[in-house]
Amino acid sequence: MRKKVKVSELPEFDITEHLESEEAIAEYLTLVIEDQDPSELAHALGVVARARGMSQVAEMAGITREALYKALRPGAQPRFDTVQRVCLALGVKLTAVPAAQ
Repeated sequence: MRKKVKVSELPEFDITEHLESEEAIAEYLTLVIEDQDPSELAHALGVVARARGMSQVAEMAGITREALYKALRPGAQPRFDTVQRVCLALGVKLTAVPAAQ
């Protein structure tokens, strides 16, 4: 007989626990970009920035911590230069590939 598990007793999934390398961050962001939802990309960048330390990412990106929180909050539409600077601070870069036909 199998033991029943209550959903409420399952541990909460936290993606930040799996974003320990630039490769993992790049894979995560690539999946988000493929969904073509700019606000979801802003959210994902915020998740990664929190995993790495928001203050450190803000400093490396050359923006204030408050501005970074504002730019990467859910539903935000950050400017491209902000996205690019945050990506570089996270150790990843955006690249273009041919779209699948």
